Amino acid sequence: MKIAHREIGPQHPPLVIAEIGINHGGSLDVAKGMVSAAHSAGCEMVKHQTHFVDDEMTDEAKQIFPPNADVSIWEVMERCALSKDDEIALKKHAESLGMIYISTPFSRAAADFLNDIGVAGYKIGSGECNHLPLIRHIAGFGKPIIMSTGMQTVETMRPSVQALDEAGVEYALLECTNLYPSPPEIVSLQGINELRAAFPLAVIGFSDHSIGPSMALASVALGACILERHFTDTRYRKGPDISCSMDPAELKFLIDRSREIHTALHNPKQRTGPEEDVYRFARGSMVADKDLPAGHVVGATDIWARRPGSGEISVQHFDRLVGARLTRAVKRNQQLLWSDLDGVTPLANA
Repeated sequence: MKIAHREIGPQHPPLVIAEIGINHGGSLDVAKGMVSAAHSAGCEMVKHQTHFVDDEMTDEAKQIFPPNADVSIWEVMERCALSKDDEIALKKHAESLGMIYISTPFSRAAADFLNDIGVAGYKIGSGECNHLPLIRHIAGFGKPIIMSTGMQTVETMRPSVQALDEAGVEYALLECTNLYPSPPEIVSLQGINELRAAFPLAVIGFSDHSIGPSMALASVALGACILERHFTDTRYRKGPDISCSMDPAELKFLIDRSREIHTALHNPKQRTGPEEDVYRFARGSMVADKDLPAGHVVGATDIWARRPGSGEISVQHFDRLVGARLTRAVKRNQQLLWSDLDGVTPLANA
């Protein structure tokens, strides 16, 4: 898939998304500072959350208290939501730095607003990943979609994925666990493989709410093409998502290490050119283990392999030498040549 100018898939370095989310606490200045910090760490894409509370919730939400907050979910979002003008300014700031700006709409009105301001793509959160009317509405804009799949199974995801397929949009599915933070006991790295097997048209990624970069990096080794983590410019801020947020140093670490893992992931099992110098001293060459006369029939106790590996016959040919007749006398520890052995066909070393 492609969002703006960024190609995303197994052949490309993992896309690391810094989710600012609501960590700015409703301050445009703080939000801009977080975007700048993410850019300085080498991040290509930032993600926001677009909350129009009146279109997103009913009054019952004022009685629901999230496990990571001490006020109702209504009050959390009301405090942290940016105004339309502020979000436009935040998007402009990110794009002025060359970054890609996307956001998660939590309502139909938010989705329409994001389309109006020209976002390059959409993120659908785990809470909305079974909201078929909203998914169809967002997919109708024809833009690429990244969808988290937390709190879902492969089977419960099928209708949502079918809606994306029917809309003909490019999409990614992110394995996700929705506890903030998520302990390893409930994080599912297996989910990456399960999503790939079940939905072959999807780009697969990992939305991480654990503490530290370990789970996200492990997901790259399993083929995750997108890594999304909450981000803050400093962990000294207060907010419901700060505990599972990375700071600029960890963001840079995640970007750099994930690219290294991606590079190694695509290397086949083989001896490489840079290893040749090591090969010459680390491998064993076949030698006589005692003084042996010409015409001697070689037994298993007559030969051995010792470093360096610069000899003509590698240790891998040990068994082939047993039973051969020597064409000349050899001394103990003398490297053997193919021409020393009658009745053995020379073979190249591997």
